[in-house]
Order: sequence, then structure tokens, then C-alpha cells
Amino acid sequence: MMKKGIFISIEGMDGAGKSTQINLMKKFLEGQGFTVRLTREPGGTNISEKIREIILDKNNGEMEATTEALLYSASRAQHVKEFIEPALHRGEVVLCDRFEDSSIAYQAGGRALGYEAIKAINHFATGGLEPDLTIFFDISPETSLKRINSSQADRLEQEKLDFHRRVYETYIDLAEKNPLRIRIIKADRNIQEIRQDIEKLLIKLLNEI
Repeated sequence: MMKKGIFISIEGMDGAGKSTQINLMKKFLEGQGFTVRLTREPGGTNISEKIREIILDKNNGEMEATTEALLYSASRAQHVKEFIEPALHRGEVVLCDRFEDSSIAYQAGGRALGYEAIKAINHFATGGLEPDLTIFFDISPETSLKRINSSQADRLEQEKLDFHRRVYETYIDLAEKNPLRIRIIKADRNIQEIRQDIEKLLIKLLNEI
């Protein structure tokens, strides 16, 4: 029995194929004998899901960038306390589709609110919790937008290409500054190639625990 669980976050542009690989990761880790909890941000709890609806509603076009950033951190605070930390204390593996890096990429980068401000409010929200491993699915913002169904796009997905380019550049900068935690996976390949590379990362992580 592990003394603590393992926290893995999955990051990337919309349309990068995260959902498919997260489910494959779950099956792989369960095959290694772990109890695995899948979750997402914003969301993961009843309160956090309600905040998600407000953030992503395309009818909320008047939302200020600062309001958006604070809503994300509020959702995250509830998620960490109600879902993530209890699972980790039980010795489980938490696979989270997006975490704090998303806020830095989308609000610090995309919205140009600045790294220090977003880092500070998220540190307050999470109590300093960081993933043991973050896997960044690397596809270009141009490819990302082509994969999104425009008729179903949410408020952030509807943003212009320049916004998504700033998001992508911030992700790359984060990966370069945190090479031990954030590992880049090229996501413009077939599912099995991506899966094999991810499983190598997971095996390495498990051997280090």
C-alpha cells in the first residue's frame, strides 16, 4: 500500500486527444494494481461543475479576464479539498484533465494577466499542491482549432487564433522551465504511438515512487 497516492495532470490545447489517452492511462494503471480516479478541471465536484458552466457558457461574453481567472481558482480550490486530496490520502492515483498549468497558459498567457498573479491565486487555492507528473499533449494551435467543432465550441474555444497562440507559447515555456515534472508528448501521431510513449513515462514514474 502506498503511503500517498500519485497525482498526474494532463495538459494541452483543445482537440489534442487527451480524453482518449486518459482512459488508456486509467486501464494501464489499473492493470498495475492501482485504484485510479479520473477527474477534470474546471469540474470534478458538484460545486466545481456549476462554476464550469458559468466559465464556459458562450453567452457570458462580457466576463472580465480577472473574473475568469478567479472562477477557475475557486473551482480548483473546491476540487482539491473535496476530491483530489482525499483520493491521494487514500493512496489512489488521480488522473486530472487540466490543472494549474491550464490557468497559467490560458489566463496568464492567453489573457495576458501575468504569471505572478495567476500563480499566487492558484497557490492560495491549492495550498501548493502540484502534480507528480504532468503530460503535455503538444499540437499546434492551428491544428487545435481545426479539430474543434465550431458549432459546439465553448466560450474559450471561440477565441481567435492569436489567443490560442499565446496559450500554446505559455505551455511550451512552462515545459521548458519544469522539465522534470512536465513531459512533452507529440500529439499529432496515431493513438498507439502516443500510448506507448505515455506508458514509458508512467513506468518511469512508478519506479521512482
